[in-house]
Amino acid sequence: MSKGEVFLLDCWASPFCLRAKIALAEKGVEYEARAENLFGGKSDLLLKSNPIYKKVPVLLHDGKPLCESTIIVNYIDETWPSPPLLPSCAYERAKARFWADFIDKKVFDAVCNIWKSKGEVPETAKNEFIEILKQLEGALGEKDFFGGDSFGFVDVIAIPLTCWFYAVEKFGGFKVENECPKFSAWMNKCMQRDTVARTLPDPEKVYEFVITLRNMFGIE
Repeated sequence: MSKGEVFLLDCWASPFCLRAKIALAEKGVEYEARAENLFGGKSDLLLKSNPIYKKVPVLLHDGKPLCESTIIVNYIDETWPSPPLLPSCAYERAKARFWADFIDKKVFDAVCNIWKSKGEVPETAKNEFIEILKQLEGALGEKDFFGGDSFGFVDVIAIPLTCWFYAVEKFGGFKVENECPKFSAWMNKCMQRDTVARTLPDPEKVYEFVITLRNMFGIE
């Protein structure tokens, strides 16, 4: 089920690339992932395809590049409409986009504030991260997924970020499961989906990747 050639310029540990991979898997779209060496010289194709930000992910569909992960997931949902990720109701779609925007603006920055900390992680950084997850718990309410009974757009945007949470827990000295049990239960439900479970990397490997990043940045 494909409309032309689909390529993804990729980095295995990037939660933003993982969003595109999960969305493509949900739609049953075949694609080729091309790994980028983000630290040893970016490819000409990446620099040509995303001259503004020079970052992954980039989705190339019939040679036409698209950048920024949330925009890419939106494009995938519109180009391959079945099964839909966004709800049919305009109001519910707007709410989904609000929470996707909230996640984009808040979660990864809070993750980075913890693993980039020198020495002991400040309580303010931990508390900020936990407070963001509690706000997302409020959005979840009693639902299985952010959109209701079925896995959808906001879940695709949020779940890839969680593969960095093990690193956050190790550096921060806390457990998401203890602090935000409802969010943790949602994570477990998402991981029961084949499209998620076979796409997300092992959190321990991400933790090792983060240690490498810390060494590169000279963080003790």
